[in-house]
Amino acid sequence: MTQPLSLTVNGESRRSTAATIAELVRELDLAPAKVAVERNGEIVPRSTLDEVVLADGDTLEIVHFVGGGSNEETKMGSDDSWEVAGHRFTSRLIVGTGKYKDFAQNAAAVAAAGAEIVTVAVRRVNISDPSQPVLIDHIDPANVTYLPNTAGCFTAEDAIRTLRLAREAGGWDLVKLEVLGEAKTLYPDMRETLKACEVLSGEGFKPMVYCVDDPIAAKQLEDAGAVAIMPLGAPIGSGLGIQNQVTIRLIVEGANVPVLVDAGVGTASDAAVAMELGCDGVLMNTAIAEAKDPVRMARAMRLAVEAGRDAYLAGRMGRRRYADPSSPLAGLI
Repeated sequence: MTQPLSLTVNGESRRSTAATIAELVRELDLAPAKVAVERNGEIVPRSTLDEVVLADGDTLEIVHFVGGGSNEETKMGSDDSWEVAGHRFTSRLIVGTGKYKDFAQNAAAVAAAGAEIVTVAVRRVNISDPSQPVLIDHIDPANVTYLPNTAGCFTAEDAIRTLRLAREAGGWDLVKLEVLGEAKTLYPDMRETLKACEVLSGEGFKPMVYCVDDPIAAKQLEDAGAVAIMPLGAPIGSGLGIQNQVTIRLIVEGANVPVLVDAGVGTASDAAVAMELGCDGVLMNTAIAEAKDPVRMARAMRLAVEAGRDAYLAGRMGRRRYADPSSPLAGLI
């Protein structure tokens, strides 16, 4: 008789006689074709689940695409969803789709983050090898909202052209606009960004716009038709965190559309700070993709965004210049 293996599955100890990962998945009443599996820190390609043999002591993470983000708030009986241009979402964490080891790891991170929106770059098809795997094979746009972006565009003309192609390809009108000024800092060129925003909104697009952390520029973008303002916290991919909380707060206070921090987040505490400032959400890519364990970091970011949002809604205590005792001094022995 086969001796049961001692496994850790999604953080819980489990005994199983399954020989392969696919057998374990079926034992859990799941379909191997509908899950992503991480074994001992490595993503297991779905096509090999029937072949990968389990060993005693294996640690596995098994995730699937829920298409709705975290439902913890619904369980608590409250609706803290948010809306942008008529689209309603529960998750306030938007995840990028670059820099991951492969599409399977990206998909697992999206699921762990509970993200309902992913940004996607518009790139040429690899005509020399059209059989190469594509993102849509791993992250289903029927379950997760694709947000086409203009990453890598340095002129309004290029950005407009890119999004016109994206709409032709997928029918998307909710898009992310960014027009960069130069390659070293990847800071936005606000003159070109405003120009592109006006043209796109005039053509029926609903642009969520990456911009400098400037409340005046934010208001100009809103007037130009931006459906969401996305100020940088720090340079793209820097992981430096929010460098100017004052201007982010001023943008939040002055905006009539959602505000989401975009760029600069490095770890969970940065995401929590953005939410504590009153932002409607956070967009990140590198902070998750370049973590030593992207799936675990994605989970940490989800929890940080939820905690920061709760802290903002709760209302923090006032700051004091001096100590204030927690226990009353009256009646002291």
